[in-house]
Amino acid sequence: MEEQLKLIEASAEWAKFLGPALAMGLGAIGPGIGIGILVGKALEAIGRNPEAAGKIQTVMILGIAFTEAIAIYALVIALLVKFV
Repeated sequence: MEEQLKLIEASAEWAKFLGPALAMGLGAIGPGIGIGILVGKALEAIGRNPEAAGKIQTVMILGIAFTEAIAIYALVIALLVKFV
């Protein structure tokens, strides 16, 4: 019975470390892929129409900011899971 209790306590300790790591890791995958696709498509568009580079770059940077906000939300959730 005592061994089972120790095992449960050890599992709880691992969960305290694993939860935030998963929250941050999985929360960073989506924005990373999104930013990669976004920049790739913007570069394709600039390559096809160099005159529109300024407008495309402005929209690309705005899209990157919104996408990066998702990663920041994941960081906040990971910190909440870790410390609350």
